[in-house]
Amino acid sequence: MSMNTYGHLFRVTTWGESHGPALGATVDGCPPGIPLCEEDLQHWLDKRKPGQNRFTTQRREPDAVEILSGVYEGQTTGTPIQLMIRNTDQRSKDYGDIAEKFRPGHADITYWQKYGIRDPRGGGRSSARETAARVAAGGVARRALAVLAPEIDIVGYMVQMGPHRADPANFDLEQIPQNPFWTPDPEAAEVWGAYLDALRKSGDSVGAAIEVRISGAPAGLGAPIYGKLDTDLAAAMMSINAVKGVEIGEGMASAGLTGTENADEIEMGESGPVYNSNHAGGILGGISTGQDIIVRFAVKPTSSILTPRKTITRDGQPTEIVTKGRHDPCVGIRAVPVGEAMAAAVILDHLLLHRGQVGDGPRGAIG
Repeated sequence: MSMNTYGHLFRVTTWGESHGPALGATVDGCPPGIPLCEEDLQHWLDKRKPGQNRFTTQRREPDAVEILSGVYEGQTTGTPIQLMIRNTDQRSKDYGDIAEKFRPGHADITYWQKYGIRDPRGGGRSSARETAARVAAGGVARRALAVLAPEIDIVGYMVQMGPHRADPANFDLEQIPQNPFWTPDPEAAEVWGAYLDALRKSGDSVGAAIEVRISGAPAGLGAPIYGKLDTDLAAAMMSINAVKGVEIGEGMASAGLTGTENADEIEMGESGPVYNSNHAGGILGGISTGQDIIVRFAVKPTSSILTPRKTITRDGQPTEIVTKGRHDPCVGIRAVPVGEAMAAAVILDHLLLHRGQVGDGPRGAIG
C-alpha cells in the first residue's frame, strides 16, 4: 500500500526523510515540450529554504534541486521527471534523547503504533523537510501552467499569527516578499516580528493561517460530487505538515451568514457573468466560476519546543522531554511557498482533466 502520491493526471510522488542522504519527487504526467531547467525550480525552493532569517530554523540547507530525468535539451519529454534535493546539514545527534520517548504533538507515537518502527532523526518522513520536494514539484506545475494557461496567477501569504490578524485594508501584494512573514500587510509584519521574538526567546512557538489566491483560472475546472476542485484543494492543503484546518471562501464563517448574505449575486457583464461578491471562494458545486479561487489553511504551533512537556517512553513509563535541535518558532512562515506549490499542482491537474473531458472549445456559452 502506497500513500505517497497525489494527483490524477499530473501525479507527484515524494520520497526521502529529514536526515537521509536526500529527498525528492517523481513527477509523472507533465505535458511534453514545457521549457524546464533547474533554475526554474530553484526560485521557489529559495522561498522555502531554512535559515533565511532569525524567525526560521537555523538549519543551513541550500535546497539545491537536481533534475535527473524527464528533460531533454531544456524541454520536458512527457516521461517521469525525477527531482532530487540532497541533505547537507543534518545533526542527528540532536535527536538521540527522543529515540525512546514520544514527543507530544508529533507523529512519533502514531508512526510507532502503526509501523512498529520509526526514524527519530528530525521526525524522518513526518518532518516538514519533506515539503521541499513538494515545492520543487510545484515549480514544474507552474512552468506547465505558464505555457498552457499563462493568465493563471497563484500567490500565497500569511494572514494570521497567533491572535494577531493581518488587516485586508492594508493589503499590498508587492509587500509580500519585502518582509520575513510573506504578508501583504506591512503593519502586521511589524507586530508579528516583536511577538515572535518574545516567543522564540521563551522557548515557545505559535500557529498561523495562510491564504492562497488563484486568479485567472477559467470557469469549468473541477467535476461534480467526487471530483470537486475544492475537495482536491482541501486535501492538498491538509496533507501539508502541521495543517489542522482548511477552508474555501468564507469557510467556517459561512455558518454565521444568512442565505441572502452568502449567495453571490450574478450580473451579465460585457464579456460574461460578473459576481457581486465571492463568498463561495470561486467554486460552486465543485467547479470553478472564473472568479479568484480562495483557499485558507491553519498551521498548528511547532511541536518541537524547549519547554519541558510530559510524555511516555516506548515502555509506557512517564517522563519529560525537551525537544532540542533547530526548529521554526512559527512553521507557518515557510508554509506559504508550500501552499502555493500544492495549489499549482492541483490547478494543473484539473486543467488537464478538464481538457481531457471537454477539450479546449467553449462550453455553456452565456449571452
